Amino acid sequence: MIAATFILTFAALYGGANVFIGKRIYQGLVLLFPNINIAVYICIYIIIALTLFSGFAPIPVTLRRWFFSIGAYWVGIFVYLLLFFILADIVLFFGRILQAAPSPVPQNIRFYTALVVIVKTAALVIYGMRNVKKLHHAQYEIQTQKAASPAPAAEAESRASQPDSLKIALVSDLHLGAVNSERSIERIVQGINNLNPDLVCMAGDIFDDIELLRSPARVIELFKSINARYGVYACLGNHDGGGDLNEMLSFLEQSNINVLKDEHRVIADRLVLIGRLDPIPIGGFGGLKRKNITDVLANVDASLPVVVMDHNPANIKEYGNKVDLILAGHTHRGQIFPVNLLTRAIFDVDYGHYQKEAGSPHVIVTSGASTWGMPMRIGTCNEIVGIVLRQVSPS
Repeated sequence: MIAATFILTFAALYGGANVFIGKRIYQGLVLLFPNINIAVYICIYIIIALTLFSGFAPIPVTLRRWFFSIGAYWVGIFVYLLLFFILADIVLFFGRILQAAPSPVPQNIRFYTALVVIVKTAALVIYGMRNVKKLHHAQYEIQTQKAASPAPAAEAESRASQPDSLKIALVSDLHLGAVNSERSIERIVQGINNLNPDLVCMAGDIFDDIELLRSPARVIELFKSINARYGVYACLGNHDGGGDLNEMLSFLEQSNINVLKDEHRVIADRLVLIGRLDPIPIGGFGGLKRKNITDVLANVDASLPVVVMDHNPANIKEYGNKVDLILAGHTHRGQIFPVNLLTRAIFDVDYGHYQKEAGSPHVIVTSGASTWGMPMRIGTCNEIVGIVLRQVSPS
Protein backbone atom coordinates (compact mmCIF):
# COMPACT_ATOMS: atom_id res chain seq x y z
CA MET A 1 0.00 0.00 0.00
CA ILE A 2 2.79 2.41 0.95
CA ALA A 3 4.75 1.53 -2.21
CA ALA A 4 1.67 2.06 -4.41
CA THR A 5 0.99 5.42 -2.76
CA PHE A 6 4.60 6.51 -3.30
CA ILE A 7 4.53 5.45 -6.95
CA LEU A 8 1.26 7.28 -7.61
CA THR A 9 2.48 10.41 -5.81
CA PHE A 10 5.77 10.41 -7.72
CA ALA A 11 3.98 9.85 -11.03
CA ALA A 12 1.61 12.73 -10.33
CA LEU A 13 4.41 15.12 -9.35
CA TYR A 14 6.70 14.09 -12.21
CA GLY A 15 3.84 14.22 -14.71
CA GLY A 16 2.68 17.62 -13.49
CA ALA A 17 6.22 19.04 -13.60
CA ASN A 18 6.67 17.81 -17.17
CA VAL A 19 3.34 19.33 -18.25
CA PHE A 20 4.54 22.64 -16.81
CA ILE A 21 7.98 22.44 -18.51
CA GLY A 22 6.56 21.20 -21.80
CA LYS A 23 4.02 24.03 -21.90
CA ARG A 24 6.63 26.69 -21.20
CA ILE A 25 8.98 25.37 -23.88
CA TYR A 26 6.11 25.21 -26.39
CA GLN A 27 5.11 28.81 -25.64
CA GLY A 28 8.63 29.82 -26.67
CA LEU A 29 8.90 27.53 -29.69
CA VAL A 30 5.57 28.52 -31.23
CA LEU A 31 6.83 32.05 -31.83
CA LEU A 32 9.94 30.75 -33.57
CA PHE A 33 8.10 27.97 -35.44
CA PRO A 34 4.46 29.09 -35.92
CA ASN A 35 3.55 25.91 -37.81
CA ILE A 36 4.94 23.50 -35.21
CA ASN A 37 2.85 20.33 -34.96
CA ILE A 38 1.75 20.19 -31.33
CA ALA A 39 0.94 16.47 -31.50
CA VAL A 40 4.44 15.62 -32.72
CA TYR A 41 5.95 17.92 -30.10
CA ILE A 42 3.96 16.23 -27.31
CA CYS A 43 4.93 12.74 -28.50
CA ILE A 44 8.64 13.60 -28.62
CA TYR A 45 8.51 15.22 -25.21
CA ILE A 46 6.68 12.25 -23.64
CA ILE A 47 9.18 9.76 -25.08
CA ILE A 48 12.10 11.74 -23.66
CA ALA A 49 10.42 12.10 -20.26
CA LEU A 50 9.64 8.37 -20.09
CA THR A 51 13.26 7.34 -20.71
CA LEU A 52 13.72 7.95 -16.99
CA PHE A 53 11.89 4.66 -16.41
CA SER A 54 13.66 2.65 -19.13
CA GLY A 55 15.57 0.65 -16.53
CA PHE A 56 12.34 -1.19 -15.73
CA ALA A 57 11.40 -1.90 -19.35
CA PRO A 58 11.52 -5.54 -20.59
CA ILE A 59 13.65 -4.70 -23.62
CA PRO A 60 17.05 -5.96 -24.88
CA VAL A 61 20.04 -4.83 -22.82
CA THR A 62 21.60 -2.85 -25.69
CA LEU A 63 18.39 -0.88 -26.24
CA ARG A 64 17.83 -0.46 -22.49
CA ARG A 65 21.36 0.87 -22.10
CA TRP A 66 20.72 3.44 -24.84
CA PHE A 67 17.41 4.65 -23.37
CA PHE A 68 18.91 4.58 -19.87
CA SER A 69 21.64 6.99 -21.02
CA ILE A 70 19.09 9.41 -22.47
CA GLY A 71 17.07 9.22 -19.27
CA ALA A 72 20.14 9.89 -17.12
CA TYR A 73 21.00 13.08 -18.99
CA TRP A 74 17.34 14.07 -19.02
CA VAL A 75 17.20 14.03 -15.21
CA GLY A 76 19.78 16.82 -14.96
CA ILE A 77 18.16 18.81 -17.76
CA PHE A 78 14.73 18.33 -16.17
CA VAL A 79 15.88 19.60 -12.76
CA TYR A 80 17.25 22.87 -14.11
CA LEU A 81 14.45 23.48 -16.59
CA LEU A 82 11.96 23.09 -13.74
CA LEU A 83 13.96 25.30 -11.38
CA PHE A 84 14.57 28.10 -13.89
CA PHE A 85 11.01 28.11 -15.29
CA ILE A 86 9.61 28.35 -11.74
CA LEU A 87 11.97 31.24 -10.98
CA ALA A 88 11.01 32.94 -14.25
CA ASP A 89 7.30 32.62 -13.45
CA ILE A 90 7.88 34.06 -9.98
CA VAL A 91 9.69 37.05 -11.50
CA LEU A 92 6.87 37.57 -14.03
CA PHE A 93 4.23 37.22 -11.31
CA PHE A 94 5.75 39.94 -9.13
CA GLY A 95 6.41 42.01 -12.25
CA ARG A 96 2.67 42.02 -12.98
CA ILE A 97 1.82 42.75 -9.34
CA LEU A 98 4.20 45.73 -9.36
CA GLN A 99 2.95 46.73 -12.84
CA ALA A 100 6.50 46.36 -14.18
CA ALA A 101 5.39 43.71 -16.68
CA PRO A 102 2.26 43.57 -18.86
CA SER A 103 -0.62 41.25 -18.04
CA PRO A 104 -1.29 38.86 -19.66
CA VAL A 105 2.32 38.06 -20.50
CA PRO A 106 2.93 38.71 -24.24
CA GLN A 107 4.07 35.84 -26.43
CA ASN A 108 7.43 37.45 -27.21
CA ILE A 109 8.25 37.66 -23.48
CA ARG A 110 7.42 33.96 -23.17
CA PHE A 111 9.80 33.26 -26.05
CA TYR A 112 12.71 35.18 -24.55
CA THR A 113 12.01 33.69 -21.11
CA ALA A 114 12.15 30.17 -22.56
CA LEU A 115 15.32 31.04 -24.47
CA VAL A 116 17.07 32.33 -21.34
CA VAL A 117 15.99 29.27 -19.35
CA ILE A 118 17.21 26.84 -22.02
CA VAL A 119 20.56 28.62 -22.41
CA LYS A 120 21.14 28.67 -18.64
CA THR A 121 20.17 25.01 -18.35
CA ALA A 122 22.46 24.03 -21.22
CA ALA A 123 25.38 25.94 -19.67
CA LEU A 124 25.00 24.24 -16.29
CA VAL A 125 24.52 20.78 -17.76
CA ILE A 126 27.60 21.12 -19.98
CA TYR A 127 29.62 22.35 -17.00
CA GLY A 128 28.37 19.43 -14.91
CA MET A 129 29.29 16.92 -17.63
CA ARG A 130 32.83 18.33 -17.78
CA ASN A 131 33.24 18.59 -14.01
CA VAL A 132 32.23 14.95 -13.49
CA LYS A 133 35.40 13.85 -15.31
CA LYS A 134 37.58 15.31 -12.55
CA LEU A 135 38.58 13.21 -9.54
CA HIS A 136 39.43 15.15 -6.43
CA HIS A 137 41.32 13.93 -3.35
CA ALA A 138 40.27 14.60 0.24
CA GLN A 139 42.64 13.99 3.17
CA TYR A 140 41.88 13.46 6.86
CA GLU A 141 43.91 12.50 9.91
CA ILE A 142 42.17 10.67 12.74
CA GLN A 143 43.79 9.97 16.10
CA THR A 144 42.92 7.16 18.47
CA GLN A 145 44.49 6.25 21.80
CA LYS A 146 43.87 2.56 21.25
CA ALA A 147 47.04 0.60 20.52
CA ALA A 148 47.70 -2.60 18.60
CA SER A 149 47.35 -5.96 20.36
CA PRO A 150 50.27 -6.93 22.58
CA ALA A 151 52.76 -8.87 20.49
CA PRO A 152 54.46 -12.12 21.55
CA ALA A 153 58.09 -11.67 22.52
CA ALA A 154 59.24 -13.17 19.23
CA GLU A 155 57.33 -10.49 17.34
CA ALA A 156 58.19 -7.56 19.57
CA GLU A 157 61.09 -6.28 17.49
CA SER A 158 59.11 -6.54 14.25
CA ARG A 159 56.10 -4.85 15.82
CA ALA A 160 58.22 -2.03 17.18
CA SER A 161 59.43 -1.24 13.68
CA GLN A 162 55.87 -0.74 12.39
CA PRO A 163 54.65 2.85 11.95
CA ASP A 164 52.13 4.22 14.44
CA SER A 165 49.63 4.97 11.68
CA LEU A 166 47.61 3.23 8.99
CA LYS A 167 46.81 4.71 5.62
CA ILE A 168 43.24 3.98 4.51
CA ALA A 169 41.82 4.76 1.08
CA LEU A 170 38.06 5.27 1.11
CA VAL A 171 35.84 5.16 -1.97
CA SER A 172 32.10 4.74 -2.31
CA ASP A 173 29.25 5.02 -4.78
CA LEU A 174 30.98 3.66 -7.86
CA HIS A 175 27.53 2.75 -9.26
CA LEU A 176 28.86 0.34 -11.86
CA GLY A 177 26.39 0.12 -14.71
CA ALA A 178 25.38 3.77 -14.46
CA VAL A 179 26.15 6.07 -17.41
CA ASN A 180 29.91 6.50 -17.93
CA SER A 181 30.69 4.58 -14.71
CA GLU A 182 33.22 2.28 -16.38
CA ARG A 183 35.15 5.15 -17.93
CA SER A 184 36.22 6.41 -14.52
CA ILE A 185 37.35 3.10 -12.97
CA GLU A 186 40.92 3.23 -14.32
CA ARG A 187 41.31 6.78 -12.99
CA ILE A 188 39.86 5.76 -9.59
CA VAL A 189 42.14 2.73 -9.27
CA GLN A 190 45.18 4.82 -10.21
CA GLY A 191 44.17 7.41 -7.64
CA ILE A 192 43.87 4.75 -4.95
CA ASN A 193 47.28 3.29 -5.80
CA ASN A 194 48.84 6.74 -5.76
CA LEU A 195 47.85 6.96 -2.08
CA ASN A 196 49.91 3.82 -1.37
CA PRO A 197 47.31 2.68 1.17
CA ASP A 198 47.62 -0.05 3.77
CA LEU A 199 43.91 -0.74 3.48
CA VAL A 200 41.16 0.09 0.97
CA CYS A 201 37.54 0.48 2.09
CA MET A 202 34.61 0.57 -0.34
CA ALA A 203 31.62 1.98 1.53
CA GLY A 204 28.77 0.59 -0.56
CA ASP A 205 26.81 1.24 -3.76
CA ILE A 206 29.49 -0.43 -5.81
CA PHE A 207 26.82 -1.37 -8.35
CA ASP A 208 23.94 0.35 -10.04
CA ASP A 209 22.86 -2.22 -12.62
CA ILE A 210 25.38 -5.01 -13.22
CA GLU A 211 23.57 -6.08 -16.41
CA LEU A 212 24.44 -2.77 -18.04
CA LEU A 213 28.20 -3.21 -17.63
CA ARG A 214 29.86 -3.21 -21.05
CA SER A 215 33.22 -4.76 -20.06
CA PRO A 216 32.90 -6.54 -16.71
CA ALA A 217 36.14 -8.50 -17.24
CA ARG A 218 38.10 -5.27 -17.68
CA VAL A 219 36.62 -3.80 -14.47
CA ILE A 220 37.54 -6.97 -12.57
CA GLU A 221 41.13 -6.76 -13.78
CA LEU A 222 41.34 -3.11 -12.79
CA PHE A 223 40.05 -3.89 -9.30
CA LYS A 224 42.59 -6.71 -9.00
CA SER A 225 45.33 -4.19 -9.76
CA ILE A 226 44.61 -2.22 -6.57
CA ASN A 227 47.68 -2.35 -4.33
CA ALA A 228 47.01 -2.38 -0.60
CA ARG A 229 49.11 -4.14 2.04
CA TYR A 230 46.11 -5.51 3.93
CA GLY A 231 43.68 -5.85 1.04
CA VAL A 232 40.41 -4.35 -0.20
CA TYR A 233 37.19 -4.60 1.83
CA ALA A 234 33.65 -3.53 1.07
CA CYS A 235 30.19 -3.27 2.58
CA LEU A 236 26.90 -3.42 0.70
CA GLY A 237 24.88 -0.27 0.02
CA ASN A 238 21.22 0.12 -0.84
CA HIS A 239 21.94 -0.34 -4.58
CA ASP A 240 23.93 -3.53 -4.05
CA GLY A 241 20.93 -5.81 -3.58
CA GLY A 242 18.10 -7.38 -5.54
CA GLY A 243 17.94 -10.37 -7.84
CA ASP A 244 21.52 -9.86 -9.06
CA LEU A 245 23.04 -10.06 -5.56
CA ASN A 246 24.82 -13.38 -6.11
CA GLU A 247 26.22 -12.14 -9.41
CA MET A 248 27.48 -8.98 -7.67
CA LEU A 249 29.11 -10.99 -4.87
CA SER A 250 30.78 -13.29 -7.40
CA PHE A 251 32.02 -10.23 -9.32
CA LEU A 252 33.58 -8.80 -6.15
CA GLU A 253 35.12 -12.14 -5.19
CA GLN A 254 36.76 -12.37 -8.62
CA SER A 255 38.00 -8.80 -8.08
CA ASN A 256 39.77 -9.79 -4.80
CA ILE A 257 37.39 -7.56 -2.85
CA ASN A 258 36.34 -8.93 0.54
CA VAL A 259 32.69 -8.20 1.34
CA LEU A 260 31.76 -7.91 5.02
CA LYS A 261 28.05 -8.60 5.58
CA ASP A 262 27.58 -7.47 9.18
CA GLU A 263 30.91 -9.18 9.87
CA HIS A 264 34.28 -8.05 11.14
CA ARG A 265 37.92 -8.77 10.38
CA VAL A 266 40.98 -8.06 12.48
CA ILE A 267 43.44 -6.30 10.19
CA ALA A 268 47.06 -7.23 11.02
CA ASP A 269 46.31 -7.06 14.77
CA ARG A 270 46.07 -3.29 14.33
CA LEU A 271 42.36 -2.56 13.92
CA VAL A 272 38.97 -4.19 13.68
CA LEU A 273 37.12 -3.53 10.44
CA ILE A 274 33.34 -4.00 10.32
CA GLY A 275 31.16 -3.94 7.22
CA ARG A 276 27.44 -3.31 7.70
CA LEU A 277 24.48 -4.31 5.56
CA ASP A 278 22.38 -1.37 4.44
CA PRO A 279 19.02 -1.35 6.29
CA ILE A 280 16.92 -0.57 3.18
CA PRO A 281 18.44 -2.40 0.19
CA ILE A 282 16.61 -2.13 -3.12
CA GLY A 283 15.32 -5.66 -3.73
CA GLY A 284 16.76 -7.02 -0.48
CA PHE A 285 19.90 -9.00 0.30
CA GLY A 286 18.53 -12.46 -0.44
CA GLY A 287 17.24 -13.07 3.07
CA LEU A 288 20.14 -11.38 4.87
CA LYS A 289 19.01 -8.74 7.35
CA ARG A 290 20.96 -6.02 9.10
CA LYS A 291 21.84 -7.13 12.61
CA ASN A 292 21.48 -5.20 15.83
CA ILE A 293 24.68 -3.31 16.60
CA THR A 294 25.03 -5.17 19.91
CA ASP A 295 25.18 -8.47 18.03
CA VAL A 296 27.65 -7.09 15.50
CA LEU A 297 30.02 -5.95 18.25
CA ALA A 298 29.56 -9.04 20.45
CA ASN A 299 32.87 -10.69 19.54
CA VAL A 300 34.85 -7.59 18.63
CA ASP A 301 38.10 -6.83 20.44
CA ALA A 302 37.31 -3.30 21.63
CA SER A 303 40.90 -2.76 22.75
CA LEU A 304 41.76 -2.24 19.07
CA PRO A 305 40.56 0.72 17.01
CA VAL A 306 37.14 -0.23 15.60
CA VAL A 307 36.43 1.06 12.08
CA VAL A 308 32.97 0.62 10.56
CA MET A 309 31.97 0.80 6.91
CA ASP A 310 28.28 1.79 6.92
CA HIS A 311 27.01 3.10 3.60
CA ASN A 312 24.35 5.51 4.86
CA PRO A 313 25.43 8.21 7.36
CA ALA A 314 21.86 8.34 8.67
CA ASN A 315 22.84 5.24 10.69
CA ILE A 316 25.62 6.84 12.74
CA LYS A 317 23.46 7.51 15.81
CA GLU A 318 23.12 3.80 16.61
CA TYR A 319 26.81 3.45 17.42
CA GLY A 320 26.96 5.70 20.47
CA ASN A 321 30.59 5.67 21.58
CA LYS A 322 31.13 1.97 20.81
CA VAL A 323 33.33 2.46 17.73
CA ASP A 324 36.15 4.78 16.77
CA LEU A 325 35.62 5.62 13.11
CA ILE A 326 32.64 5.33 10.73
CA LEU A 327 33.15 5.47 6.95
CA ALA A 328 30.11 6.31 4.83
CA GLY A 329 28.96 7.60 1.46
CA HIS A 330 25.45 7.50 -0.03
CA THR A 331 24.70 11.23 -0.04
CA HIS A 332 26.85 12.19 -3.06
CA ARG A 333 26.83 15.53 -1.23
CA GLY A 334 23.67 16.15 -3.25
CA GLN A 335 25.62 15.68 -6.52
CA ILE A 336 24.09 18.79 -8.10
CA PHE A 337 23.05 22.18 -6.73
CA PRO A 338 20.57 22.80 -5.07
CA VAL A 339 20.15 19.14 -3.98
CA ASN A 340 23.24 19.56 -1.79
CA LEU A 341 21.21 22.00 0.34
CA LEU A 342 18.67 19.21 0.88
CA THR A 343 21.23 16.58 1.91
CA ARG A 344 22.83 19.10 4.27
CA ALA A 345 19.44 19.61 5.95
CA ILE A 346 18.57 15.90 6.14
CA PHE A 347 21.80 14.40 7.50
CA ASP A 348 23.78 15.28 10.62
CA VAL A 349 26.74 15.13 8.25
CA ASP A 350 26.35 14.74 4.50
CA TYR A 351 30.03 15.29 3.70
CA GLY A 352 33.43 15.54 5.32
CA HIS A 353 34.61 14.88 8.87
CA TYR A 354 32.24 15.01 11.83
CA GLN A 355 32.45 14.22 15.52
CA LYS A 356 29.46 15.05 17.68
CA GLU A 357 31.50 15.43 20.88
CA ALA A 358 34.70 14.18 22.49
CA GLY A 359 34.43 10.43 22.87
CA SER A 360 31.97 10.07 20.00
CA PRO A 361 33.03 8.20 16.87
CA HIS A 362 34.78 10.10 14.14
CA VAL A 363 32.64 10.05 10.99
CA ILE A 364 33.93 10.55 7.46
CA VAL A 365 31.39 10.84 4.65
CA THR A 366 32.64 10.92 1.09
CA SER A 367 30.78 12.51 -1.82
CA GLY A 368 31.46 9.36 -3.85
CA ALA A 369 33.82 8.45 -6.62
CA SER A 370 31.18 8.39 -9.36
CA THR A 371 27.58 9.46 -9.99
CA TRP A 372 24.10 8.03 -9.80
CA GLY A 373 21.43 8.96 -12.32
CA MET A 374 22.57 12.09 -14.11
CA PRO A 375 26.26 11.86 -15.16
CA MET A 376 27.11 15.34 -13.94
CA ARG A 377 28.43 17.19 -10.89
CA ILE A 378 27.42 20.78 -10.14
CA GLY A 379 28.62 22.26 -6.86
CA THR A 380 30.18 18.94 -5.81
CA CYS A 381 33.02 16.69 -6.96
CA ASN A 382 33.83 13.03 -7.47
CA GLU A 383 36.52 12.08 -4.99
CA ILE A 384 38.63 9.45 -3.32
CA VAL A 385 39.59 9.89 0.32
CA GLY A 386 42.91 9.33 2.03
CA ILE A 387 42.76 8.77 5.79
CA VAL A 388 45.68 8.52 8.17
CA LEU A 389 44.55 6.61 11.26
CA ARG A 390 47.14 7.51 13.84
CA GLN A 391 47.44 5.41 16.99
CA VAL A 392 48.64 7.61 19.85
CA SER A 393 49.81 5.93 23.04
CA PRO A 394 47.65 6.92 26.05
CA SER A 395 49.44 9.38 28.30
